[in-house]
Amino acid sequence: MEAHATYDDVNLILRLFELRREQKLRAARDWFSKSFKASSLDELATLCPLGSQENAYFRMVISYWEMVASFITSGVLNQELFFQSGGEILFVWERFKHLVPETRERYKNPALYRNLEAVANAFVQWMSKSAPEAYATFSARVRGS
Repeated sequence: MEAHATYDDVNLILRLFELRREQKLRAARDWFSKSFKASSLDELATLCPLGSQENAYFRMVISYWEMVASFITSGVLNQELFFQSGGEILFVWERFKHLVPETRERYKNPALYRNLEAVANAFVQWMSKSAPEAYATFSARVRGS
């Protein structure tokens, strides 16, 4: 049986929302949604060279959502409640997931981004329960198809 959401869950979600409104993270999220379209690690290195603002933005967005996902996978944050308003995490995963296998291999770290991946996969399942076509439609929209 799934745990019920608590006021602590609500407060954490509100705090995470406040963090998303922070000026630098807001700029990073805006850049990511408009400009992040790397199809390989080589393209990522060109798009986000070390030391660049784009590299900082990329790392900020990915690490923020990996952190949020870790709260869910560890049971600190109620998954069901988060999914009701946290669709941006799935957007980020859709833009980034094709680079994860190559990233894990390059850095010899099979656990890299595992929280983000686990939460995104659970989100897809949750989304598909009520509307089987919802994920395919969402994914196509994010990928520009």
